[in-house]
Amino acid sequence: MEKDTASRHRPVMLDRCVDLLAPALTRPGAVAIDGTLGMGGHTEALLERCPEARVVGIDRDAQAIALASERLARFGDRFVAHHATYDDIAGALAEVDAEAADGILLDLGVSSLQIDEAERGFSYAQDAPLDMRMDRSEPVTAADLLRDADERELARILRVYGEERFAPRIARAIVRRRDSEPLSRSTELAELVLEAMPAAARHAPGGHPAKRTFQALRIAVNRELEVLERAIPAAIDATAVGGRIVVMSYHSLEDRLVKHAFAEGAEVDAPPGLPVIPDDAQPYLRLLTRGAEKASEDEALANPRSKPVRLRAAERVRPTPASRARRAA
Repeated sequence: MEKDTASRHRPVMLDRCVDLLAPALTRPGAVAIDGTLGMGGHTEALLERCPEARVVGIDRDAQAIALASERLARFGDRFVAHHATYDDIAGALAEVDAEAADGILLDLGVSSLQIDEAERGFSYAQDAPLDMRMDRSEPVTAADLLRDADERELARILRVYGEERFAPRIARAIVRRRDSEPLSRSTELAELVLEAMPAAARHAPGGHPAKRTFQALRIAVNRELEVLERAIPAAIDATAVGGRIVVMSYHSLEDRLVKHAFAEGAEVDAPPGLPVIPDDAQPYLRLLTRGAEKASEDEALANPRSKPVRLRAAERVRPTPASRARRAA
């Protein structure tokens, strides 16, 4: 089973993630948090590269935790699983009785496990029930959302979360369709989106026209941006001085949140021209990447799911000044 799990998943920018985190994980008892465990590829590499470290892997998907735990069993108590959304950094630290983390990794978006299993309903390319829940114990599916949300809310979801310029047309088509029969299958939704588009937009570059609609519904069903808005400040607050945070985003909405939080922590919070910068105005983060890094051309060819990735990393250089912590809260 361990070999099968590894073969099903190719971690994105694996070496770069480990290279960025490893310098903070050299001391005995160092703690890393893999906030998006998935099938455990990044965690496995960290445990192999950093023999002094323990890793707590967070995932909201119980199936992912089961597969990753089996894969990582050979590391004994150096790996601990935590079933939660990735903003529960405090809960992950409590699993190993730690006050702070030395390294935190967040690989955002949908996992290979969820995409590849047709019955999860994440893909417009495979016929399946419109589910899209990362945690199947949650009550609301994509089909429920499409059935119950009004036209205005559907248009907002598609416009904001999918950056879909034809959101009003698609929302109107969904409401018309459900008057006779609710949408319940992924292929039904993909066909409806295609039909709702202007003819010229149906063959535009950038993949299937339904891609943005599926992204938007997935984000809404799983409240992904709400979780991320809590997770980034929680991760920064939980990182020890000298510790590092690596975040991989897959669309501009995620990347914008990460960029803003890192930039805020890395800038001087004082008027320009002061002869001496007060301690509480000093940066508390140091950026480790220049802008957002992308996967190499070779990796993008070998693993198409790495093409949209944007990686940002930062190092904690001092505690957050109380005045800035209150403002962020």
